Amino acid sequence: MTDAVLSPPPPKPSAFHELEVLWVHHWTDQLFSFRVARPDDFRFRSGEFVMIGLPGIDGAKPVLRAYSIASPCWDEQLEFLSIAVPDGPLTSRLVNIQAGDTVLMGKKPTGTLVLDALTGGDTLWLIGTGTGLAPWLSVARDPDTYSRFGRIIVCHTVRGVADLAYRDFFTSAIHDDPLIGDEARAQLTYYPTVTREAFGTPDGDRRGRITDRIKSGAIFADLGLPQGFSPDRDRVMLCGSMAMIKETAELLETFGMTEGSNAEPGDYVLERAFVG
Repeated sequence: MTDAVLSPPPPKPSAFHELEVLWVHHWTDQLFSFRVARPDDFRFRSGEFVMIGLPGIDGAKPVLRAYSIASPCWDEQLEFLSIAVPDGPLTSRLVNIQAGDTVLMGKKPTGTLVLDALTGGDTLWLIGTGTGLAPWLSVARDPDTYSRFGRIIVCHTVRGVADLAYRDFFTSAIHDDPLIGDEARAQLTYYPTVTREAFGTPDGDRRGRITDRIKSGAIFADLGLPQGFSPDRDRVMLCGSMAMIKETAELLETFGMTEGSNAEPGDYVLERAFVG
């Protein structure tokens, strides 16, 4: 009788993709974007988020955080926008990545900042603060967005003018996009505001919090729109600081708008994974 040769058990599949960093761009000392190679089997809806991280140090567990995907669902690369938090377990290291490095990415994208969570409407408002712009970079480059809405308004509020990442993209480069360039030129409006310094535009000073400009009616006057939001006309997505999301959601409710979800589409949506 011979001894049986036992094969070792197959390795457990990893919960993460290990992806090569293809490109890094630093907008400021603390604000940066990076792209990674997209796995062939990775599918997502424009506006969703996924876990991004780096291997742990000295055998520690990987450090991961939720990041909105800043690429549309059809893109062959995946782009992310990040702020570096001093002493942050992940971002204090992530800010130093370079092309050729490896990052970890979860395999299951999810989220509510998707067109499926909204009912039909005429105008789509994409309101974000800081890195909350990231999902709008995805949604604003999705052809379905322009098929479903006649007008798309991207609102981006930051502290300083230097923090207006992708300003040139939304004012000009998106018009050359091979899929939605013509539609963006005709249907998309970019509305940036700055809170901590003067910010002059051809249309006047845009200093102030987006919620203050909504409450004062300035944003509607600036855009030549009827005052206030209408559940018959407007649909809204919110991403960014918890304070902005909470205040804006409360404002939307006063206009008679209801929050939507993947299970029950509504008039506005916010990403609860980043709130509270």
